[in-house]
Amino acid sequence: MKFKFDPKQQYQLDAIDAVVDLFDGQPLNKGAFELTVSEKYEFMGTSQVQTHLGIGNNFEINDDEINGNLKKVQRRNNIARRTEIKTQGLNFAVDMETGTGKTYVYLRTCFELNEKYGFNKFIIVVPSVAIREGVLKSIDIMKEHFQDLYNNVPFNHFVYDSKRVNELRGFAAANETQIMIINIDSFNKKANNIIHDFRDKLGGRKPIDFVRATNPIVVMDEPQNMESVKAKEAIASLKPFCTLRYSATHRDKYNLIYHLDPIDAFQMRLQFCPVRQSLALTVC
Repeated sequence: MKFKFDPKQQYQLDAIDAVVDLFDGQPLNKGAFELTVSEKYEFMGTSQVQTHLGIGNNFEINDDEINGNLKKVQRRNNIARRTEIKTQGLNFAVDMETGTGKTYVYLRTCFELNEKYGFNKFIIVVPSVAIREGVLKSIDIMKEHFQDLYNNVPFNHFVYDSKRVNELRGFAAANETQIMIINIDSFNKKANNIIHDFRDKLGGRKPIDFVRATNPIVVMDEPQNMESVKAKEAIASLKPFCTLRYSATHRDKYNLIYHLDPIDAFQMRLQFCPVRQSLALTVC
């Protein structure tokens, strides 16, 4: 069985653009630098930044520029409540009704951000094993579709496993797009999580240090289930440049940039066949 996805669903494109346009003004440069971590990575574009651990997202756009872009995006998408990143930080909410393609939208957003700005380190944080497995399955199903859309751009995706913390070194050092899926419980309890322990096999560093060094973009799937004090501290411990929050039932709509409510979904006839419409697909 093969799935065919419709890449031209306008409401999904609008949700993707809402995020991508936040960084309007960020250059995609093609200068080169030498990466000192490993000799096999020598000449990389300056859309990626050298760190002492690996290659990370290099954000040259400043907060004032992002704040200006935020206002434009909110105005374009008829968001009545204007917000400021000075008070809510670089947290951005995308509100999409259940069954309209939330997972597709945030995965494709990662590829758009890579294509336009060169960002390539993404972490998808989920509140449960069930959602984690659903995201992993979605990537497996959509992989060919995304490669067709983005000229076979190389990318790697994996689920964080405390038994394979060495994968985080590869996450940090790799030049191609990296998508790591991680359950919030894997890193929100410092006393019990290997990710916070010093490891001899990692040069005496904590596994989480490799993640932090990449200046990652964090995607939160169902963030309303990760609003406890410990969960918020855990997200902050990743040291993300920004956090993208996707849900139909946000508890707090930090810097809302796109809104598709039940009435919108009903009027667009998106809820009569949730699976078909959410993925915008046909089965062959």
